[in-house]
Amino acid sequence: MAPYLEDGRTRGAAFQRPFGYDCRLGPRLQAKLAMWLDEGPAAHGWADDQVWTAARVRTLIGQKFHLSYSVSGVTRLLHRMGYSVQMPARPAAERDEGAITVWREVTWQEVKPSGRRPARSSASRTKRA
Repeated sequence: MAPYLEDGRTRGAAFQRPFGYDCRLGPRLQAKLAMWLDEGPAAHGWADDQVWTAARVRTLIGQKFHLSYSVSGVTRLLHRMGYSVQMPARPAAERDEGAITVWREVTWQEVKPSGRRPARSSASRTKRA
């Protein structure tokens, strides 16, 4: 029996699975999750805005499937399902341009770094700058 297969892999490599964990939500459960995501956050108790966050999706998965995911695990799952990060199309209604301008002109001027560069120095212990 030859140690290599026709495609050049060793016999042991032909039967190895890929590294990493299997997704705990199979295709059928992912389809259910996609359906719930399409319904929107208000349909699942978040009436304050219509934004799905990774933390909200994590909570939804926990409530519906009784599975615990980390927030980063949810973002990877959503990426595998074809979802991407979305930015709002318009600024928030609560945004106060006047307060932002005052903060930039008054508060930021008080707290920002001076902009002076540090004195010239040397990293060497034996040779001074």
